[in-house]
Amino acid sequence: MTLPYLIEFSSLGNNDTGFLSIGESNINIPFEIKRVFWTYQTPNDVKRGHHAHKLTQQVLICMQGEIEVETIQKNGDKQLFILTSPRQGLYLPSSSWHTMVYKNNAIQLVVASELYDPNDYIRNFALFMNN
Repeated sequence: MTLPYLIEFSSLGNNDTGFLSIGESNINIPFEIKRVFWTYQTPNDVKRGHHAHKLTQQVLICMQGEIEVETIQKNGDKQLFILTSPRQGLYLPSSSWHTMVYKNNAIQLVVASELYDPNDYIRNFALFMNN
């Protein structure tokens, strides 16, 4: 079983001109990227997520603000990650329950291994834990 883990992205640039970080399929992103989406203008302390995916793997990147991500595995193991930098991403393997709390005008970028499919979502926590 693969657990969620943090990815450190390299950064190029300086304070005078700004910075650039790079994510590449099957290099520092551990899958082929098929979908990209983002959340923004999310009210402070709003909780989102509350689901797992059957197949989809994701990397969550906090582009601005702060995002607290709690993950739960089917064996009950919990992890808490605090994302505050676009130089860092959180890899979420499939079958990893996750809930995010957004703070400080957070903007989140997500890269995903699969195209959107509503049947890929597990939204019932009890069903997630018992399968």
